[in-house]
Amino acid sequence: MSGKHTVLHDPHGLIEAELPLDRAPYEALVTAVLAWKNPDLEPCDYEQIALQLTGHARAVATDVRRHAAALPKNDGRGALAEIVLREAAGRLSVPLEGTARCAQNRARLVRALYTRLDRLTEALPAAP
Repeated sequence: MSGKHTVLHDPHGLIEAELPLDRAPYEALVTAVLAWKNPDLEPCDYEQIALQLTGHARAVATDVRRHAAALPKNDGRGALAEIVLREAAGRLSVPLEGTARCAQNRARLVRALYTRLDRLTEALPAAP
């Protein structure tokens, strides 16, 4: 194999927009994390879980933003999406900690973003 590689330039995220989110494993992770009562994990494990949830939250937020942009400007669902996205940006700007609380907060964020995404995708008319 040669050392050649191709650099993909997709500044508008069009390729990513065509790929569906792998939702099931993250929903299972969210459910598990939110069910914790007194977990006894190492701080690095909590941080790794929070990191996974952070990355997925960013991907879901991108989907929410894309779907909201497709709505008419006077549609209230788009305004609600913007509120959720602003809150998500604020929560994602908080540094990660190696705690159960941090991981659970990221899990709640992923759940909230999926709730908004579901409402937006229900709102969009079917393609002809």
